[in-house]
Amino acid sequence: MLGRLLLAFTFISCSPAPAQQPSLRDSDRIRIAEAFRLAQILQDDIWEGWSGVPFALLLVTSTHEFLIRHPQPSDDFTEVGHDSLLDSNIYVRGRTLPENLRAAFPAVGNISTIVIGQPEKTEQSSTFWVLTVLHEHFHQLQNAQPDYYSAADALDLARGDKSGMWMLNYPFPYDSTDVAIRLSKLGTLLLQSLRAINKPGFEERLSRYRNAHSELQKFLSEDDYKYMSFQIWQEGVARYTEYTVARMAGRDYTPTEEFRSLNDFVPFSEAADSLYSIIEAGLAQVDLEEKRRVAFYSLGAAEALVLDAACPGWHRCYFENKFFLEKCYE
Repeated sequence: MLGRLLLAFTFISCSPAPAQQPSLRDSDRIRIAEAFRLAQILQDDIWEGWSGVPFALLLVTSTHEFLIRHPQPSDDFTEVGHDSLLDSNIYVRGRTLPENLRAAFPAVGNISTIVIGQPEKTEQSSTFWVLTVLHEHFHQLQNAQPDYYSAADALDLARGDKSGMWMLNYPFPYDSTDVAIRLSKLGTLLLQSLRAINKPGFEERLSRYRNAHSELQKFLSEDDYKYMSFQIWQEGVARYTEYTVARMAGRDYTPTEEFRSLNDFVPFSEAADSLYSIIEAGLAQVDLEEKRRVAFYSLGAAEALVLDAACPGWHRCYFENKFFLEKCYE
């Protein structure tokens, strides 16, 4: 009898414990919830209809990827439960993507999905991480336009690439001294226009900028100009939107106590000031050779801010005139 008891005890003791399901860190849940809450309060005041697009997010950690608010999870994900804070079922799979990724693309189920690593891997504070999520959420609004992909294909810049990577890898003449000189002049004139908003001489400075823009268009090849315009339209206006969210949040939004309690929290008003300084610095020194396509972010953000002053209704034409922001002056 004692032998049978010992054998049973040995069997029970040696049985492996049930595998623990992977779960989100509390700090990540707080940040994601803050991004969802901030968007819910502000997004439609910035872009009409923004709340109508899926806010699907894939958080990449060192070992797993957590899918949140995705309407059609693919079969490689396993549901691990419902998160009441995030108001979403949570799905998980092993990590397949880089931990420092910050992007929005049809990563899951052919639906535009924000793919982002944790703040320590993307080298951001919690506040800037949340603003980056909103930046990528704006890309979801761009991607959701019925003719977005067909219009992008019509630019005819892919040169045989079917993956969409041409949007990152198009061979723009970043190392051309002549292009750099002209873009530097354009940045200077745009900075002068930006700083003249609501001041005497704004229209004159804006006219000089637009003339320089026309000169640059004539100088560049047709494809190079289309690519520059595409990046200004897509990434520049996303940076403008990120800044606008920060500015409005600093003025009209109260972060949750949990978010404010994170040790790297920065007030949204300070983040807005920092983003504006980055935009100005990107115009003062258009470092095309080093920054490559990222140099267009400040150009596009500043032009959108100038459009706010020159043509307050320009948001209505933005999606009608895809990839050519200058048409919104008309």
